[in-house]
Amino acid sequence: MPRCLVPWLFLAAVAASAQSIVLPLWEHGAPGFESRRNEPEQAKDWWVRNIHNPSVTVFRPPAGKANGCAVIVAPGGGFRELVFHAEGEQAAEFLNSIGVTVFALKYRLPNEAGSPYTMEHVRADALRAVRLVRSRAREFGVDPQRIGMLGFSAGGGVVMLVAFGQNPGDPQAVDPIDRASGRLNFQMLVYPGGRVPGAIPDDAPPAWLLCANDDDYDCDDVTMALVERFRAAKVPVELHLLARGKHAFNMGDRSEFLAVRGWPQRLADWLADSGFLKPAAK
Repeated sequence: MPRCLVPWLFLAAVAASAQSIVLPLWEHGAPGFESRRNEPEQAKDWWVRNIHNPSVTVFRPPAGKANGCAVIVAPGGGFRELVFHAEGEQAAEFLNSIGVTVFALKYRLPNEAGSPYTMEHVRADALRAVRLVRSRAREFGVDPQRIGMLGFSAGGGVVMLVAFGQNPGDPQAVDPIDRASGRLNFQMLVYPGGRVPGAIPDDAPPAWLLCANDDDYDCDDVTMALVERFRAAKVPVELHLLARGKHAFNMGDRSEFLAVRGWPQRLADWLADSGFLKPAAK
């Protein structure tokens, strides 16, 4: 049973637990929507809605376990809500166990009733999150060349919004965060939704993809189309297509199928094989 979520307070850095803090992406609120930054989020059971002050919640590995790898996690929810516990907090718990520092992203929701936001605002949130993590890499013990994103369902679409561009920083920017590069070093897509690009650049970050063959939201088609484009661009890609599992199996812990329950370890294997979990030389 998913536990209830407590709405986060919107302060510069609020202690959410002994292991996590909340960092708003913009100090004074999202550009153009600063007046809404103090509106409280809505949270019940498994979802979070009414996000007007986008943020990352930082989850750090146990003392002595961090290896310098960082992952920004984008939960799914059809851009109507965020499945923040099962696809944010639980993902962070697993990644922390293998030494990864996690930044769980709360992005704005264009499909929520009455939303003033578009996908451009979602892209701005995701790009800002990457730049924030890289600009504060030393503070969080992160290697700025080992920053990736993990996206579930709609969150996979969020990853795609930033994964296929160079997104260089602006050295003349007044805001020091905007001087940092928004380029990802790797990407991981779990039953991804979103728009598949017609082509993928040959310098796109390496990718890991997971989906069930019986996905009931056609995310298996999205996954296979992405694999074709990665292969055409000769971008390193690893695919795990499960025979069964349907959609939204989250971290697999509620599934009756062993292959679904074991998928997080396959992700850990890929991260290790790709060198992302190896501590940087001092």
